[in-house]
Amino acid sequence: MWPSRPSAAAPAPSPCTRTACAHARPGLAARCSPDGEAQKLEKAKITLNDCLACSGCITSAESVLITQQSHEELYKMLTFNKVTPTEQKLVVVSVSPQSRASLAAKCKMNILETAKKLTSFLKSLGVHYVFDTTFSRNFSLLESQREFVKRFQKQSEDKKALPMLASACPGWICYAEKTHGSFIIPYISTAKSPQQVMGSLIKGHFAEQQHLTPDQIYHVTVMPCYDKKLEASRPDFFSQEYQARDVDCVITTGEVLRLLEQEGISLPDVDPAPLDTMFSCIREEELTSHSGGGSGGYLEHIYKYAAKELFGIQVDTIQYKPLKNKDFQEVTLEKDGVVLLQFALAYGFRNIQNLVQKLKRGKSPYHYVEVMACPSGCLNGGGQIRVEGEASKDWLQQVEKLYESLRTEAPEENQRVDELYEQWLGGPGSARALRALHTQYHAVEKTSTGFNIKW
Repeated sequence: MWPSRPSAAAPAPSPCTRTACAHARPGLAARCSPDGEAQKLEKAKITLNDCLACSGCITSAESVLITQQSHEELYKMLTFNKVTPTEQKLVVVSVSPQSRASLAAKCKMNILETAKKLTSFLKSLGVHYVFDTTFSRNFSLLESQREFVKRFQKQSEDKKALPMLASACPGWICYAEKTHGSFIIPYISTAKSPQQVMGSLIKGHFAEQQHLTPDQIYHVTVMPCYDKKLEASRPDFFSQEYQARDVDCVITTGEVLRLLEQEGISLPDVDPAPLDTMFSCIREEELTSHSGGGSGGYLEHIYKYAAKELFGIQVDTIQYKPLKNKDFQEVTLEKDGVVLLQFALAYGFRNIQNLVQKLKRGKSPYHYVEVMACPSGCLNGGGQIRVEGEASKDWLQQVEKLYESLRTEAPEENQRVDELYEQWLGGPGSARALRALHTQYHAVEKTSTGFNIKW
């Protein structure tokens, strides 16, 4: 459940009864003591656990005041490891492909070169392993595919089985839980996002391989989105047994740039290092990706899988039909004039709100919707690098071109993923796979505020 505001006892009445306290001054947070003296108050510290998951962190999280989940926290851990080597933690960084593409565009390098140099830089700071979340996205896609087919087959008995709505975007999840709660939750896929699958993988299988407990690993992810910090902070992804999160710290692509700047280092000048290949899709120093766009390709992979699994139809290419805008498109599978599957992608909150309203009126024709909070999807996330003096559209096209430059691979074709399903999870559909790869959502009760927000 998204954390709610911590309750606090009502403050005792101040002994100062004047309309305006004489001690009050602009810029000074103070109160009167019983003897009438001014007492300066400490600055309030807001952590992610205090977050109300209000709409402010959905559309623009750049100004959120936080004391956790920052590159400064990563610095603290690396410093701790240096000064207390006997108690040090194993530091693992998992990098999203969207962040890597943004860094590559900024540094005018190709994707593989960027990955090698970023690995070298992070390890020079004291990081032990650097992995690629493209690998964990294989699990997210495969679980989403299987979940959709199950939902499709039981739609006659469960009126909220369809449409299945994507769950990889924490901004969308935040909005759904806070605003539409119990109405919308049954429609949302339970598959974990690539970030949180990677968290399960690192604190689960990888920890076992290293003969460590989850609390002995400090897991950092590099993400294109500020809301990923909130996702990592969810109590659902916290181990009570080990008092450890699956993802301990999330830093944005922009924060990686600040790390480089603070160290006085230009990424193109860094000597490349070999890539860690234990959890990756790398073959002979090759990085791979998934087809279907910069948000992970959920629609495309589920559509092709469902067409073959449910109707025996092999789909090789997908024709998107743009609707009101480029961030709302649909795909339809027909046979003999009958619609078999109708999918859509809805990016940005204007389109998301329209989608939810159609659902509430019973007017949505879709079986599956790839939902993302950011217009243009994850490559345009709020945590990505922006370049002054360059049009955002042109800049985004550069990032997209680099992101799409890699060879794509279907998750079913990844042999390492198949091995881990057996070695780590005991096979697809097992109880362990359900715990490691799926999650749940919770309606967040609205609290009374003085802002009279209309949802």
